[in-house]
Amino acid sequence: MDTLLTAEIAANAPRYRRKSSTFIDGIHDVPSEVGNLAPAQLYSTMSGRLFHSGRIAIVMVGLPARGKTHICVSMARYLSWLGVKTRIFHLGDYRRATVGQGGHVPQDYFYPNASPASVMLRQKILKKCREDIYGWLNHENGQVAIYDAVNPTASGRRALAKEFAKHDVQTLFIESFVDDQEILKENARNVKISSPDFHGMDPDEAAKRYLKRIETKIPVFETMAEEELNYVKMINAGQAFFYNNVSFNYLSHRIVFYLTNLHIKHRTTFFVRAGTATEEDSYKADAPLSAEGEAYAQVMAETLMRHREQERQAIIDQGGPDVPLRPLTIWTSTRLRTIQTAEPLEKLGYKVRHRSQMSQINPGVCEKLSERAIRNLYPEEVEKHELDPYHHRYPRAESYHDLAVRLEPIILELEREQNDLLIIAHESVLRVLYSYLMHCSTRDIPKLKFPRDEIIEIIPAAYQNEAKRIHIPGLDPRMIPGSPEDIRIPVPPGFDDFGKQLSPISIPAMMMGTPPSATEVTVGFATGDRKGSISVSNTGGLRSVSGSFSGGERPVTEKIVNNTAKEMVEDKVGDED
Repeated sequence: MDTLLTAEIAANAPRYRRKSSTFIDGIHDVPSEVGNLAPAQLYSTMSGRLFHSGRIAIVMVGLPARGKTHICVSMARYLSWLGVKTRIFHLGDYRRATVGQGGHVPQDYFYPNASPASVMLRQKILKKCREDIYGWLNHENGQVAIYDAVNPTASGRRALAKEFAKHDVQTLFIESFVDDQEILKENARNVKISSPDFHGMDPDEAAKRYLKRIETKIPVFETMAEEELNYVKMINAGQAFFYNNVSFNYLSHRIVFYLTNLHIKHRTTFFVRAGTATEEDSYKADAPLSAEGEAYAQVMAETLMRHREQERQAIIDQGGPDVPLRPLTIWTSTRLRTIQTAEPLEKLGYKVRHRSQMSQINPGVCEKLSERAIRNLYPEEVEKHELDPYHHRYPRAESYHDLAVRLEPIILELEREQNDLLIIAHESVLRVLYSYLMHCSTRDIPKLKFPRDEIIEIIPAAYQNEAKRIHIPGLDPRMIPGSPEDIRIPVPPGFDDFGKQLSPISIPAMMMGTPPSATEVTVGFATGDRKGSISVSNTGGLRSVSGSFSGGERPVTEKIVNNTAKEMVEDKVGDED
């Protein structure tokens, strides 16, 4: 690209005004609904800013392939979970918008002694990005702006801190410093080498070439040592930390504490429900697994082990390194059914940890009550619940918001865990933890489904995590359905609408006067190439349900969400910003 063309691009580039710095997921696109509280938000203010902490600019520092974007997205996810209005500004997005689709910056664009035309282009891109940062903080009541760029020189960082200070914005620099060659190669393999420049190349060789390209394009980088600035230096994916002057408010301390739990290494999280218990619908009774629950635990363990080995083999078949599987850690609650569900894996030598915070949501007085009984006894509570099923709590019960606040220590440990992780818990707990990793809204959390015949796999990605289903074959259809959402609470067999135990002679009274005649209704269904039927029979006042299906098997692995992040960021994988 010659000097004249570069100058024309800089002079004529249209203003780049966006709702956010990308259009790909909930982390980058901030909800516009007024009054929509975040999952773990404790209170709200007129300004929308929390913790009496004013406005903060978090400025990333570090060469490419050091995990800066991963850190940005993770911080934004955590702060948004707490209710802090946060937005990420990726400088690379502004560069791409300025040079146009498929365009490239001049060869000397990143050099300190760049040509006047390159300097002009660079300053125009920087100015537009910073204008959007100030617009977000000043006019949209934003509280934390995350500026994602290399910021390679000490003089540039000092000038940036002074500029933010003029706008009454506190600045916190975060450097991701990596000199461990194995971490660099892994980051380059996982994020960068899907660029067309490296198509068909050996992954290790492609990683080496990419890192060499970075050294050529950005020849000068000065690690942070400015004593007057507030900064955190993360060394080698969290192996060590160095802090300087980070003491200006409560929120800055929360950010630093979060960073001490964060790492940039790749690892996978699995979610699975506990097996069925002998008293499946009782909260107070810490019941053991039923015979069906024990069989489920064994099949689930075998399915997970087989899937992990298949994933490892797939990487090898694609030319990846033949390395052992990452270690697997298992978390359960302290409830007996979750502990026993993990026993087949514990017998294989896997480490199991029991976490009391992961106990299921407390239903309070609604335990074992049917929907009809709840509506009759607590009509006002039902009305409140239907307006806001996330924040409402029934008498002596917990809300999903209570559960999210209770799970915050688990979320921090989730970020700290470096092994692959399997979480075995009640569906209410899985809903909250899944919503944190996938950035779901409070409207959606109570409706998330986790049927027992699926293991949910969360795969970390630079811009947004991805989720897959892993089918568990051969389960009894009666134990598959997920827990009901909202107030549709099932009553166990042998109980009336109010959760009271029935004697055998009174069980026909459950039918509300239905005559003891034999009736049967069969409903057929078809989905794709799978067919089946469900039969409901009533004999002498007793109901029975049976089901069958035939045809094609469900795919072993399929996506659980329509996540377009991977496709949307294909143009970013070779980014040097």
